[in-house]
Amino acid sequence: MAGIDVNAPPPKLEGKYAAMLVCWLLGNGCLFSWNSMLTIQDYYVNLFPRYHPSRVLTLVYQPFALLTIFALSYHEAKINTRKRNLFGYILFFLSSLLVLVLDLATSGKGGFGTFIGICAISAAFGIADAHVQGGMVGDLSFMPVELIQSFLAGSAASGALTSALRLITKAAFENSQNGLRKGAILFFAISSFFELLCVLLYAFSFPKLPIVKYYRSKAASEGSKTVSADLAAGGIQKLPEATDVENRKEPDRLGNKQLLLQNIDYALGMFLIYTLTLSIFPGFLSEDTGSHSLGTWYALVLITMYNVCDLIGRYIPLVKFLKMESRRGLMIVILSRFLLVPCFYFTAKYGDQGWMIMLTSFLGLTNGYLTVCVLTSAPKGYKGPEQNALGNLLVMFLLGGIFAGVTLDWLWLIGKGW
Repeated sequence: MAGIDVNAPPPKLEGKYAAMLVCWLLGNGCLFSWNSMLTIQDYYVNLFPRYHPSRVLTLVYQPFALLTIFALSYHEAKINTRKRNLFGYILFFLSSLLVLVLDLATSGKGGFGTFIGICAISAAFGIADAHVQGGMVGDLSFMPVELIQSFLAGSAASGALTSALRLITKAAFENSQNGLRKGAILFFAISSFFELLCVLLYAFSFPKLPIVKYYRSKAASEGSKTVSADLAAGGIQKLPEATDVENRKEPDRLGNKQLLLQNIDYALGMFLIYTLTLSIFPGFLSEDTGSHSLGTWYALVLITMYNVCDLIGRYIPLVKFLKMESRRGLMIVILSRFLLVPCFYFTAKYGDQGWMIMLTSFLGLTNGYLTVCVLTSAPKGYKGPEQNALGNLLVMFLLGGIFAGVTLDWLWLIGKGW
């Protein structure tokens, strides 16, 4: 099949809404398994009370995610995006299945060996996340902004959905024997099924959408070498060719260093957004907020409010006049969020649960809003291959911020003892 014309827009942006739905589902799949593990922290805290699972699992996850995204970002221009994303989603599916198998094989018993197994699966989630999140954000950076916004909203929706499911399963099994375990097993059965669905969507549906084929062909015409397998999967065997002698030359593109220097404020912003967020969520909210009238439901309510507000925050930039695009304005807001640290400290010590729920909601709202503002503003004005590379670099700083945040999260334990 011949290549499509990249010099004209696709007729009425065919497949745009279908692509937005698929991107939303793929964004869900990017974090659904990991959010499932985070959301059943009440089960793991009960199973491994001595090992601080809400902190340790996140701390294990992040170095693997960060090292993997660093290697992938460095070699981004040579990596087959299709194989990268498929590997990530398949690894998510297999790891989710392994959590289920491990729990069934050990009959829900704790112990150091089981905890090490859970930690190994957490590391696999980190590797899968780096493949999928960087690959998808890079891929969608040269497509319409609605697609990357849908993907990012989907990743936040995974947290809201897993929290809602956890509330339902906790209520359903609360009075039954081994209720926590039954809810956790149901959780990862659903998670495994959903990750398999994402594998099938990315492999067979997404590359065949007209709008996706158009923008991938356009990126290929601008020099991208990472989309050829995806174009072939979409039925385009012949890449677009340049029509004049000048365009037949290898297209110039900025290197990663130049892109980073031109967008250092965006990169630093992503790092700081997630450093603050992960220094509070989920570890502090799971273990350090005291005892309140909600009892064992309290931590789950806090995590649910964070996830729901994170999702809402990612839709706010769709309203054009509410979207912040000023680079200076974004940095001021990002830095001002650090005032939340003393707010959380004093609220946990002296405030009631209403104030803590409000602060947690604000943390989630600003996290989602700022993430979408940065990731949709930064790629503007660049060629397809540069937008792909920049998307990968921003995800690398995002994961670096998460790693810094989960490390700093341990500082909340100072003075509490182990």
